Amino acid sequence: MVDMNVAVPAPEVDGPLEVLKRVKSVETEWDEKLAAARHASQEALGRLKEEAVAAIKAAHADVEAARARALEEARVQGEREVAEILAEGERAAEGIARPDGKRPQDRPREVLAVVLGPFVES
Repeated sequence: MVDMNVAVPAPEVDGPLEVLKRVKSVETEWDEKLAAARHASQEALGRLKEEAVAAIKAAHADVEAARARALEEARVQGEREVAEILAEGERAAEGIARPDGKRPQDRPREVLAVVLGPFVES
């Protein structure tokens, strides 16, 4: 059981000047800590900005390379399609220029043979 009649010794009280000195030293200490933290955060922010700029530049270079590849692929595909169209056109032109015997004008000897056949045999 605690005896309530016992006197508790009072803490030693420094003079008011000593208290002010302690307050000032704590204030100075925290000002230094805040300045150091501010400086560290500004350095970190600067590094992050530099990293972001570098990442953007790298992404831009990647996008440009992808765009160049896509353009080259499109050019090659376009040239391939042009070659196919030209080949198809040439085949069609050859078919038109070369008689294939489907039209009577393409087979004049056979037509004459059928028309003049009875006269030639006699």
